[in-house]
Amino acid sequence: MKNSPSGPRSARRRARLYVIGLTGNIATGKSSVARMLGCLGAHVIDADQVAHQAMCAGTSVHAAIVAEFGRDILRADGEIDRAKLGTIVFADPRALSRLEALVHPAVVVAVEQTLDEIAASAGCAGTVAVVEAIKLIESGMAEKYDALWVVTAPEAVQKARLVQQRGLSAAEAERRIHAQPPASAKVALADVVIDNGGTLQETWQQVEKAWQSLVHSLDKKG
Repeated sequence: MKNSPSGPRSARRRARLYVIGLTGNIATGKSSVARMLGCLGAHVIDADQVAHQAMCAGTSVHAAIVAEFGRDILRADGEIDRAKLGTIVFADPRALSRLEALVHPAVVVAVEQTLDEIAASAGCAGTVAVVEAIKLIESGMAEKYDALWVVTAPEAVQKARLVQQRGLSAAEAERRIHAQPPASAKVALADVVIDNGGTLQETWQQVEKAWQSLVHSLDKKG
């Protein structure tokens, strides 16, 4: 396992922890796969939720985002209107890059702290944590972890999910899908690929098979 940037003490604790980086493009169903892994016994960290917390009013990240994009992105309660901000950044790759540069460092620090806490409470080797993040590879987070799992789905399925589940127009859905690098770039780096374009049962079967293989491998090492 690669050492944590927190130092030798953290690295010793991390020796008891196996970390899966879980990623995939928008609307491929990463969260569904993460929930399945949680049901199987993994500790799941949702980097998107961490980012939400980092962007809350009163934080330095919130202040930096408002300074960069203006107060028009704020709701009446002072919190960032994520839908409005999303419309801006997904229409302009440079704006998206600026937003990521403001948010990602805080997310990385918070995720690392949580992993250290999980490792410290791990009773034995073989404890598994999952870090779910859409920018796992681009942010460099994946390099710190033991394995990379990538969730995929056909573009038509992604588009339908964005329209039906998030209420986006077809044009906005396509814009957000095409704002990201092709899935093939992630798949090329993956240790495990989960096809989430079919039924939940089909996805579950893939996740369970990969999990059992991992558990067997960890048992042999232990």
